[in-house]
Amino acid sequence: QLQLVESGGGLVQPGGSLRLSCAASGFTLDYYTIGWIRQVPGKEREGVSCISSGGRTNYADSVKGRFTISRDNAKNTVYLQMNSLKPEDTAVYYCAADLYGSRCPPNGLDFGSWGQGTQVTVSS
Repeated sequence: QLQLVESGGGLVQPGGSLRLSCAASGFTLDYYTIGWIRQVPGKEREGVSCISSGGRTNYADSVKGRFTISRDNAKNTVYLQMNSLKPEDTAVYYCAADLYGSRCPPNGLDFGSWGQGTQVTVSS
């Protein structure tokens, strides 16, 4: 089965850093576009970042310059390094996968397979 498992969330103070991991099983990550999406209860989901099978990356304006997406194909894992965290980054973060060739979906949200999510809380 195609599975995605997020980890690395937790509580961090403003200005701190976290690295989220998205481990894939049941498929080879290299063939897929992987996105990170976050959601706050009562709010619309936001596409945070995306990395395509060809290595193209996209970032939401709200995280550009602070977050970095990367891939380790040997570990079948995608990472999201989050620096300079702000309280407004607090959300459940999901990774998701789909076949998009060498590109990312324009809205960062249109994926067929999703992980269970990991909570990120930024607070002093």
